[in-house]
Amino acid sequence: MRKLGRWMAKLICVLAACACARAGEPRDRSPVDLALTPDEAWLITVNQTSDTLSIVNVAEATVAGEVACGKHPSAIAISKDGRRVLVTGTYSGTLELFDLADGQLSPVGRIEVGFQPVGVALSPDGRLAYVAREAAAAVAVVDLEERQVLDRIEVGHWPRYLALSPDGSRLAVGTSGDQSVSVVDTASRKMLFQERLQGINLGHMVASADGNYVYFPWMIYRQNPIDPRNIQAGWVLGSRIARVRFDGPARRQAMTLDERGKAVADPHGIGLTSDEAWLVASASGTHELLVYRTEGLVLQDFGGPGDHIDPRLAHDDRRYCRIPLGGRPMGLRIARDDRRVFVTNYLANAVQVVDLHEREVVQTIDLGGSPEPSLARRGEAIFYDAQRSLDQWYSCHSCHYEGGTNATVMDTLNDGSIRTFKTVLPLRNLARTAPWTWHGWQQDLGAAMRKSLSETMQGPRPTDDDVAALVAYFSTLDAPPNPHRPTDATFRERAERGRLVFASEKAGCANCHRGEYFTDGEIHDVGTGSKRDVYEGYNTPSLIGVHGRVRLLHDGRAKSLDDLLTGAHNPEKVTGAGELTDAERADLIEYLKSL
Repeated sequence: MRKLGRWMAKLICVLAACACARAGEPRDRSPVDLALTPDEAWLITVNQTSDTLSIVNVAEATVAGEVACGKHPSAIAISKDGRRVLVTGTYSGTLELFDLADGQLSPVGRIEVGFQPVGVALSPDGRLAYVAREAAAAVAVVDLEERQVLDRIEVGHWPRYLALSPDGSRLAVGTSGDQSVSVVDTASRKMLFQERLQGINLGHMVASADGNYVYFPWMIYRQNPIDPRNIQAGWVLGSRIARVRFDGPARRQAMTLDERGKAVADPHGIGLTSDEAWLVASASGTHELLVYRTEGLVLQDFGGPGDHIDPRLAHDDRRYCRIPLGGRPMGLRIARDDRRVFVTNYLANAVQVVDLHEREVVQTIDLGGSPEPSLARRGEAIFYDAQRSLDQWYSCHSCHYEGGTNATVMDTLNDGSIRTFKTVLPLRNLARTAPWTWHGWQQDLGAAMRKSLSETMQGPRPTDDDVAALVAYFSTLDAPPNPHRPTDATFRERAERGRLVFASEKAGCANCHRGEYFTDGEIHDVGTGSKRDVYEGYNTPSLIGVHGRVRLLHDGRAKSLDDLLTGAHNPEKVTGAGELTDAERADLIEYLKSL
């Protein structure tokens, strides 16, 4: 405990220094997406950490203005005439509307859509917007003339990005929580089918001009032990681009992006040239732009696509190249000339213009930010950097998506055994919820980070400065506002009844899940363990944000709160004080969702 005390003292100093530094620093913009006007005179960027939009004069490569938008904006859409701009405010739960005229953006409305909106697509006639609401497992259909939500389409867990077919009849939605792509008929507003993937972290989506396919990047997790041989063979994590048909269920077709000895990590943005001769993707973890000639490109369904890039493609620079960008490249748009690619670079606070003929960055448009990265910003760069892993196969973010969790169980070697897969714990409130790891054996946060980088990622051992930077970054990770907080009297009453059930001896939840973060920091055995475990008992996980998880308990066996409370973690099994009634369980779930 003395060791923990020394570490916490250092932590307090680090956090205090970060707070003082942040108070006088310019804001980083951290652009994540962008839109080009139809005449390509203007470019608009979505700046996530400054909660703003920047409007850029393309010809002059200068920022012409900046306007505030919703909190933690994520995605943008622009009308065919270039006059209407839509932006999602993920943490404000809003769809922000702007008019664009003469290079100026004017806010004209805000539509409350709720439930952490991320991706947005605009119907061909410009009357409807489709908004992926990550926390609702649904897409909102928004009438832009009436400025209201018309309908809700159930699509599966964690819908983040989406794309419409050119005629607007089909909508593809990447549902990372279900590890799938959902295809929707927009006329009936019903999901037609899901194509399941063995993967995580689906990125941006783009439709082919003929409306037959939607393309997207993703990562695959293979559930093999983490060791150098398996990592280098592509048997732990790997990157893919796939396409799914719009017109009916069919096995996804995919290709592998990773080269032996120099993998690709965290692919995110994607685009097709207007003639579809080239496919372009951003690899945010390995800081580059990937360029593929589509002619002769092999995307395989059953039996493919293998663990490494097709060697015929890898060794033909007329068909494939990797263009280094640095930073964290995210959203991209391809100009009408099919030569220039505009890329938002989150960590560089910039838009980079890449010339596909010259295969290099020809222009960098600075959006503004701190001239020197803060300690927390340096930690953020480490978090998103796949070059910290063996042969750059994955980053911290690959598993802890944006500091949260993902939809599968993983074997990270943190429990002293092999092939005992665990759910990925969120990193928010990390420094305040000691001890660490599912078994709680880790009492030193710095040592935990060193172990993760050097053993789970098989990368170089981090320096003390690296560890301090990561701690500073994690201290800035804010959980999204909870969209399940009850607002009307009926829901408030149910949640209050649920709170009483939570605190009761019958349910026994508050015996372990207590305090500000709903964890006592102790190790408990509640009968959910395995003979394969090296350690006995489990570290009480925080319940903050539990509504957003799609796998619960250490091994992810519960897929919902109802599943949790009627299965292995049934309060009757934990306390022996009797079964909860259906009404008590429903109220308890309402309360848990509100945490």
